[in-house]
Amino acid sequence: MRRAAVHAALGDPGRLAIVDALVLGEASPSELQTLLAMPSNLLAHHVKVLERAGVLTRHRSEGDRRRTYLALDPGTVEGLWPARMRDAVRVVFVCTGNSARSQLAAALWRAESTVPAASAGTHPAPAVHPGALAVARRRGVPLAAAAPRHVDDVLAADDVVITVCDAAHEELGDAPGRLHWSVADPVRRGDDAAFDATLDELSVRIARFAPAVRPAEEVP
Repeated sequence: MRRAAVHAALGDPGRLAIVDALVLGEASPSELQTLLAMPSNLLAHHVKVLERAGVLTRHRSEGDRRRTYLALDPGTVEGLWPARMRDAVRVVFVCTGNSARSQLAAALWRAESTVPAASAGTHPAPAVHPGALAVARRRGVPLAAAAPRHVDDVLAADDVVITVCDAAHEELGDAPGRLHWSVADPVRRGDDAAFDATLDELSVRIARFAPAVRPAEEVP
């Protein structure tokens, strides 16, 4: 019954367009409306149908608490992940402090892909957070205690940028080609379990996304 409901929900071109837009990252309803040039009332209808079928979830932004983000349920739509969608010179992960999520994401990416990776922050912290260093040691992730860097000193025009922080995504604003992963900030809780949960989520996302990206020099 659940499978039939999912297939029925995906049978409408508008709903399929929403799912396609969310395959590699989250977006707010207003971002989807702009991206898909879809009237707000029609978007709201399609989102409700997808939520009822268990295809979409929503959560409140950690940055602007008035904003919500829509995300695909991984277990429901696992078969939709693409085999190849991006060619990249470099992938850059961005959060606010560049002290935990973006640092861990870049370290995990380097273990999964030959595409180079870097990280940056919109308001860099003085140092990598001890909790991030500790979870990396516990889990065998090669994370160096490199000084956090500002986005202006890191980003290049041909980077594939992935924000892993709601506040950083909202501060940088919309940009063509940028992806957003709405990952909870482990520093807010500060305990080992929070950093383990963040590392687990980033690991799943990167394992799913990395095969879809190839080094730009391999492009014919």
